[in-house]
Amino acid sequence: MGIKITLVKSPSSASERQVATVKGLGVWKMNSTRLLKDTPAIRGMINKVQHLLAVETVKDEPKPRTRQKPRKIRVRDAARAKAAQAAK
Repeated sequence: MGIKITLVKSPSSASERQVATVKGLGVWKMNSTRLLKDTPAIRGMINKVQHLLAVETVKDEPKPRTRQKPRKIRVRDAARAKAAQAAK
């Protein structure tokens, strides 16, 4: 099970801690939505800023994010692979 949160009110008038909590949840812009895992830590963060969010429980599980290499390194690796392919 997962939790779908949507930022419905701007955190601009909120305290610094609440703004940091909203950013920690991964919603930066108005009406941005995020599907998160239902854990006690996430529930606690949501309770701190519940007046800024719309929360619903869904049956979908959030997809784990895969880590990407920085663009500069991906381009370098692609160039090296191309050069190695040309050398053969």
